Order: sequence, then structure tokens, then C-alpha cells
Amino acid sequence: MPKKYKGMLGIFLIFFLSFPSISATSDLERVTISDSSLKNDFSSPIVDNINTYQQIQISTDIKNNQEKSQDFVYLVQIKDSKDAVVSLGWISGELAPEHTLNPSLSWTPNEAGEFTAEIFVWEDLKSMVALGENTTLQIHVS
Repeated sequence: MPKKYKGMLGIFLIFFLSFPSISATSDLERVTISDSSLKNDFSSPIVDNINTYQQIQISTDIKNNQEKSQDFVYLVQIKDSKDAVVSLGWISGELAPEHTLNPSLSWTPNEAGEFTAEIFVWEDLKSMVALGENTTLQIHVS
């Protein structure tokens, strides 16, 4: 290879390796979390108040924004009005490339009050690396 091309190759490699790929996504952009909702046992949206001992589903759309499969943990933490955790649940799975999934977890409140469901999508429980921005839902139980 002529000497002038070796120098150009070096410059190209330095330039190429110095800048991340335009298609790369950050950790928090790997998955989009949207359309969180409360549903009844028949997967219909809950429009009325929730009663104590009524089982509900906390459902969310999660979309893999990558061109590769992504392992995930869908985690829902429910806190009462005093910020105490009253329920914690999760499911794990794998999202196909550019695929949307609608996981849900059930919860049955055993007392009336105001609650907040915090919804997370992580890579796994061990590393706790968030794949997308978490979201919350307010829950009123009568």
C-alpha cells in the first residue's frame, strides 16, 4: 500500500472510531414505555373507582427500539400515600427487534386510599440498568 494511503487510512480509522454510530441508542432509549393503564380481569380499561379486594391489572406498552432482541424485566412497585411500598412484582422476557409488547401485572388492594404505581423496564434485576424512562400511575381505591 502506498504511504499516502496508509496515512489516509489512519485518519479514517481515528475519525470512525472517535464518533459513536448514529444508529446507536443510549440505555434509556433502548425501550419506549407508553400507554400505561389500569385494566380489569377482562383486560378492559377501568373507568370507575377501584374497590378494595378488586383485582386489577397494571398494563404498559413497551417497544424495543433496537434492531436486535432485548432481554427485559417489567417491574411494578406500588406505594401508598406515605410512600411505603405495599406491592412489588415483576416479569421477565425478551423483546424481539422493533417489537411492541403489552405486559401486565395484577394487584389486589386490601385497603382504601391513594396509591402510586411506579413502572420500570430494566435489563435485568441484578444490574438494574433502565432500558427506558420509568412512568407512574395514580390509583384511587375506595
